[in-house]
Amino acid sequence: MPTTAIDTPAGRDTAESGGITITDPRTGEVLWTVPEAGPEAVNHAVEVARRAAPEWAATAPADRGAALKAAARALDAAAQELAGLNASETGRPVEEALAGIGAAVSTLEQYAELAPVHRGHSLRGNRLAADYTVAEPRGVAVLLTPWNDPVAVACGLIGAALATGNTVIHKPSERCPRLGEALGEVLAPAFPPGVFLTVSGGAAVGALLSQSEVDVLAHVGSSASGARIARAGALTGAHVLRENGGNDPLLVDRDVDPAWAAEQAAIGAFSNSGQICTAVERIYVHRDIAEPFTAALRAEAARRNSNGSVAPLVDRRMRDEVHAQVTDALGAGATAVEGGDLPDGPGSFFPATVLVDCTGQMQVMTEETFGPVAPVQVVDSFDDGLRLACSGKYGLAATVLSSNIAHIQQAVAALPVGTVKVNAVFGGAPGGAAQPRGDSGAGFGYGPELLDEFSQVKVVHIAAPPAPSAEQGQPWA
Repeated sequence: MPTTAIDTPAGRDTAESGGITITDPRTGEVLWTVPEAGPEAVNHAVEVARRAAPEWAATAPADRGAALKAAARALDAAAQELAGLNASETGRPVEEALAGIGAAVSTLEQYAELAPVHRGHSLRGNRLAADYTVAEPRGVAVLLTPWNDPVAVACGLIGAALATGNTVIHKPSERCPRLGEALGEVLAPAFPPGVFLTVSGGAAVGALLSQSEVDVLAHVGSSASGARIARAGALTGAHVLRENGGNDPLLVDRDVDPAWAAEQAAIGAFSNSGQICTAVERIYVHRDIAEPFTAALRAEAARRNSNGSVAPLVDRRMRDEVHAQVTDALGAGATAVEGGDLPDGPGSFFPATVLVDCTGQMQVMTEETFGPVAPVQVVDSFDDGLRLACSGKYGLAATVLSSNIAHIQQAVAALPVGTVKVNAVFGGAPGGAAQPRGDSGAGFGYGPELLDEFSQVKVVHIAAPPAPSAEQGQPWA
């Protein structure tokens, strides 16, 4: 491995040689330095993808599907290797990384099946004419993907983009660059040269790609980065697809079992150490069950802390951001009934934390935290909780725990989010495609509708020519 490295608490740095240095989230030790693409390499990738685009667009959808199936088989065969890299670079437990890779395999297989049946629509017109739409690829798609579920998220975008005939340039997160490169090495052989490319780098490389003459910019990551990418797309004319940050509320009604509700809250707030875009970020619990709910949630957090099941955050920079929000809340009057303190020792661990006496003015209730923190605010009525759950600049997802069908319907109608989950913080049928709102992004993510995002529609009108007059005869005869 290259030895040039800068070891700082952030854990992710650009070395003097132009590489990205990765440290182990569990030990803080330097793992490796991955070279970062320069402007010439970025421009070359765009040119190669552009040259490959016409032939790939002309490839039969069934053949594109066959290539995706081959890629899925290769990914399945490399699952252990990729899971190990995922664990090394991001701290994600290997078994969870394997689950994400399994989901990625299934996603590629699903898009392989959908490729041949992605079709246009018949239009009603003159009975002697034919009117229909044709879905065509947009061209070159740049995919900017995150580190928290790096293989599953990337393969969702990769599968949809390639199934619809686009060529792809994938820039994985700079927090897991070796994993991103390894994923590219696994998938690329299934496709013709130039159809699927991987470019490594940080924000500067992402900016270069976003400002290039490409046709699609698809981004999953922070809202701040998403906003910059949206502005770049507005200047270049690229179609922009974003799934960005969230501050997802959990609304707990008075008529549910508080122990069960606390278990749901813990799953939503602490899974993957809270590093999930649709994690539970703020909790509104009815006063009637607030005490037993909070006690049960505290016990859930304490159990996770005592058995060591809370994995480290991706790096110390992320841990510092999480701790800053917790510190802000404590300074504003919140109380940590479990966790809240930086642990001693190496790595970027942060404990499962339960905060009570929270208010709507605290950062932990208004911003995305992306750590294992469960902030609780007590409300006097379901209506009060729903009003607070509807507040804020984000609009990714929300969860409602209730047995009252009227309250459930009220929440579904009112919540300004792309996904509403009732009585389950995670789960759902495969193929669900939501549209985030506000600072959480725009456009469909996942599911059959994602194929439409990577396509453009052409309307075709075919009419019969007029019959020749008797005087004209048939000049072509």
